Amino acid sequence: MRRIALAIGLALTLTAAPAAAAGPPSATAAAAAPPSPAIGEAVAVPADLTGRDVSFAGSGGLTLHGTVLSQAKAAPGRPGMVLVHGAGTGTPRTKLMGEAVAFARTGMSVLVYDKRSEGYSTFHRSYSALADDALGAVAALRSQPGVDPAKVGVWGLSEGGWVAPLAASRSRDVAFVVVVGANALPPLRQQTWAVAAGLRKAGVAGSLVDRTEPALYRAIADGGLFPEPWYDPEPALAAVRQPVLAVWGVHDLLTPPEETPPIFARALEKGGNRHYTFRFFPGADHAAHLTPDGGVTRLPALAPGYADLVGSWVREVVAGRPPLASVSGPAPEQASSTVPVDRPAPWESATVQLAAMLLLIAAFAAYPVTALVRRLRGRARTAPPAAPRVVSAAGLVAVLGSFAFLFYLLMTGGKLAAPGPVLLGRPVVWLALQALALTTVAASVRTVLAWRRAGTRGERLRLGLLLGGGALFLPWALYWGLLLP
Repeated sequence: MRRIALAIGLALTLTAAPAAAAGPPSATAAAAAPPSPAIGEAVAVPADLTGRDVSFAGSGGLTLHGTVLSQAKAAPGRPGMVLVHGAGTGTPRTKLMGEAVAFARTGMSVLVYDKRSEGYSTFHRSYSALADDALGAVAALRSQPGVDPAKVGVWGLSEGGWVAPLAASRSRDVAFVVVVGANALPPLRQQTWAVAAGLRKAGVAGSLVDRTEPALYRAIADGGLFPEPWYDPEPALAAVRQPVLAVWGVHDLLTPPEETPPIFARALEKGGNRHYTFRFFPGADHAAHLTPDGGVTRLPALAPGYADLVGSWVREVVAGRPPLASVSGPAPEQASSTVPVDRPAPWESATVQLAAMLLLIAAFAAYPVTALVRRLRGRARTAPPAAPRVVSAAGLVAVLGSFAFLFYLLMTGGKLAAPGPVLLGRPVVWLALQALALTTVAASVRTVLAWRRAGTRGERLRLGLLLGGGALFLPWALYWGLLLP
């Protein structure tokens, strides 16, 4: 916490006159969520609350559906808050019903709605469109009976921590901003850190974390499978003039909880906004839910005091008493720092990497295929040397196995990576692939002797193609960390 306070203090000291912020771009992040429930599906509402179904127009005129929760005997002129989901297509409102109920019990009317699935996917999404969806929800909540339209704000979780400030920067109809597990770093940098944090939490170290995983996401981004990966959230934050409450769990493994707050403070101060409150909750995860194992498992219960803090903070803000800059709570646990994920060099591009992989597969597969053809034609009179067969088999399995394993890590990395059994700080599968890579290189050296001794031009050609694959395999395997400790 001292490090965070010093960083924020430095940001405050060095801040010059408020500067105008550039228009915020959109951004992306990858994750999965359950499908949205059917329109009209009943939402369970506790007996002490009332639920009112609403529909409103989001970005592009898309009709979205939600529920407004209020106390059964709610006072008139009460504040309201719109809940904005984290990443995931078509996330149902029930996903945030625990938060909605807890916040409504503090005296607010809370609108929680089903997230869009149209125009939002793993490979395409627009924070700009999501912000317009949130503003549509704000307009709907402002028109609800008993809600003071001047006291309606937005709350955003995770990805919503990008969307909520963007919405607030566009409209003075938003009275305040609350974010949970929010991130102020570029999406690709955050994602690579989160996956690496999950791998380290599982006991993984070495080249897979330090080299392979960042290279994987850089290639994915270059291939267009991670839209707008280098989005900068700071301009949108600098354009927020409303009071901001930012909450992080001490055990956040998806957003770097130590690095993000100083960036938030710097951006808000740049826009002249000193009405922000940062709080860290012990025993809590990315969503400020309790976690029994350092952020790996999320329990249904919210962190004690979290909902009460939101309620009391909102009451102070809408009463015209927004708190000045403050940071409190236990120091967050961030075992490793994020690292910049730069745009790839030309030879690192997705096109070059795909071409290299296809060339390797062709070079390694050609040797056994041509051997089979020769055997079927009756031209194979002697058994082929062992070394070329080892290069072909080990190299082919190393390339295809690495692709399969990295694809598996990608699919399990949206929340916390699941590398499987770990031995000596390496997943067992990765250790096996590294052993195959070493075998491929060693056998390639032995194959040079077989090439020199080849008795026919055709055999020399076959072995030469195989050696070409072995020569390409060496820098390829080094780049992807297969030959690094």
